[in-house]
Amino acid sequence: MSVVVVGSVALDSVKTPFGERTEALGGSAVYFSYSASFFSGVKLVGVVGQDFPSKHLDLLRQRKIDLEGLQVASGDTFRWSGFYEYDLNEAKTLDTRLNVFEKFSPNLPESYRSADCVFLANIDPDLQMRVLRQVRRPKLIAADTMNLWISTKKESLKALCREIDILILNDGEARQLSGKASLIQAGRLIQSWGPKYVVVKKGEHGVLLFSKKNVFSAPAYPLEEVFDPTGAGDTFAGGFIGFLNKKGNRLDEATLHQALFFGTVMASFTVERFSLERLLTVRNADITRRLSLLHRMSRPKRI
Repeated sequence: MSVVVVGSVALDSVKTPFGERTEALGGSAVYFSYSASFFSGVKLVGVVGQDFPSKHLDLLRQRKIDLEGLQVASGDTFRWSGFYEYDLNEAKTLDTRLNVFEKFSPNLPESYRSADCVFLANIDPDLQMRVLRQVRRPKLIAADTMNLWISTKKESLKALCREIDILILNDGEARQLSGKASLIQAGRLIQSWGPKYVVVKKGEHGVLLFSKKNVFSAPAYPLEEVFDPTGAGDTFAGGFIGFLNKKGNRLDEATLHQALFFGTVMASFTVERFSLERLLTVRNADITRRLSLLHRMSRPKRI
């Protein structure tokens, strides 16, 4: 089984207190795809310009990520530049050049349209809805969003919520979208708009999963060093959704809880270096080791 992901493919220039990179491989679809590829097949839908380095395509193909849905358009690839100060929870944007991404219109290859699992990464909710009209009967539909779409296309986003199973967003976005200061109230309100499950990412403070009856809290993996949080949320989503797809897109709570831990572990690798640098060195044994430690840390000892 494979996950179809629709999102951005970009070249990022990032500076943190610990270093910087120029025109490194990035984009929501890239981080998601690379992370999810450890658990399931991935079919990527996106767009790049004619200037996009072929070495990056080779890198994705090495993970057996299907690139039939990646368009190559006339023009330059989407570029983002920004920086982080010591508060690594907040990126400060210096420049955004959409380039070919500005006119991106997702068109799924025929072989993608029967996918069992679809992840709508952070793009315009109207485009996300357009993708849903192209797939037949997916068993699982999940989506991400950001503050821009909450500000400019809230009604479109609420309409999308009625069509999906899982919405993933961070704590600031959850508060902005719901208008609630309490994350519990925010999650419950967003869930009432349609998603069966709402996942609220809290960065170094872990993640919340809202189901019909319960709220489950999973911790973040503790790290002594964090170099660059760019792409961490997309990497989390890749591990989370990739694991669910591996398990046949089951949405029972035990499987969802385990998926949260896998997503958390995958994100912990990404932030240790810039771009995909750390993920390139990850092996399955590394994932298992961190997962085991995270489980041990999360299990209280009996008194």
